Amino acid sequence: MAADEPLVLGIETSCDETGVGIVHGTTLLADAVASSVDTHARFGGVVPEIASRAHLEAMVPTIERALKTAGISAKDLDGIAVTAGPGLAGALLVGVSAAKAYAYALGKPLYGVNHLASHICVDQLEHGKLPEPTMALLVSGGHSSLLLSSDITSDVRPMGATIDDAAGEAFDKIARVLDLGFPGGPVIDRLAKEGDPKAIAFPRGLSGSRDPAYDFSFSGLKTAVARWIEAKRAAGEDVPVRDVAASFQEAVVDVLTRKAVRACKDEGVDHLMIGGGVAANSRLRALAQERCERAGIRLRVPRPGLCTDNGAMVAALGSEMVARNRPASDLELSADSSLPVTDPHVPGAHHHDHAHDHDHVHEVSKENLYS
Repeated sequence: MAADEPLVLGIETSCDETGVGIVHGTTLLADAVASSVDTHARFGGVVPEIASRAHLEAMVPTIERALKTAGISAKDLDGIAVTAGPGLAGALLVGVSAAKAYAYALGKPLYGVNHLASHICVDQLEHGKLPEPTMALLVSGGHSSLLLSSDITSDVRPMGATIDDAAGEAFDKIARVLDLGFPGGPVIDRLAKEGDPKAIAFPRGLSGSRDPAYDFSFSGLKTAVARWIEAKRAAGEDVPVRDVAASFQEAVVDVLTRKAVRACKDEGVDHLMIGGGVAANSRLRALAQERCERAGIRLRVPRPGLCTDNGAMVAALGSEMVARNRPASDLELSADSSLPVTDPHVPGAHHHDHAHDHDHVHEVSKENLYS
């Protein structure tokens, strides 16, 4: 490690994971996570108030654990980075408040960064500097996005996004219909390995010639799967859970990878990065690799632990901000639950607009599952 590389601590609290990472340049020194997912499981989704309280309780111990793991003192840091948005407003506020307190007390610069841009930047910790431009497919509980990054600290352009349910949200809802618990992604991935992905012909959303080329829709798929299961149960037949899991999963990853590769070809970009919690899905990784190889595109996917929400990704982007001499954020930095990805970094005061709360993850509601 070069002595002049930035040493940055990153704080991530956009959802239900309190993540604290410490990065030296592009080298990961510590990645401490405290998760409240088990607390939310009985509600079938993330409860914002519970998440916020859990962040509050976990913040200081998680920061202390990260510093100890990295073998450094807080005064050694060159900066503090924090997710300013998008995410759950209350959860974000806990992280932003903590980051401001540490930055002020230590006399260190503060960097409010974008959650989605951080998911892209984390790959630098595993595969080295990101090529510019890089196409990124981010898939998680709240996001299914195609983004073109020419400069991860200042220029991230949205190519396409989910127009309804995100991929991860669809996994959670289908898992609930199948009584598989929460979160749904890991268990569906596991069961799908034992099922037939061609057993049931589930629809591929927005795949017609007249549909938006890069946008995603999983609401129709979710409804089709739920109704198929309901019909089986109504007829008194057993539901082939493994085949349903495999066929549903194939419908999701088929659309995601097809559109991502198409975007790379259309834009003349020869690198595709996949991030976000659903990037841990084994079938998504395998199909993306297969299609990228055929198209002559280099695929970059961080290890699963770096795909889910974590502080390392925030520290990675913060380190890049310092390295590229981006201006620090001021202490009036505010959490913004709907922060657009076109703002990878928030240098000045950025006031939250409560009228545009971002549905970062599926929150518990009394919605009709089949709507």
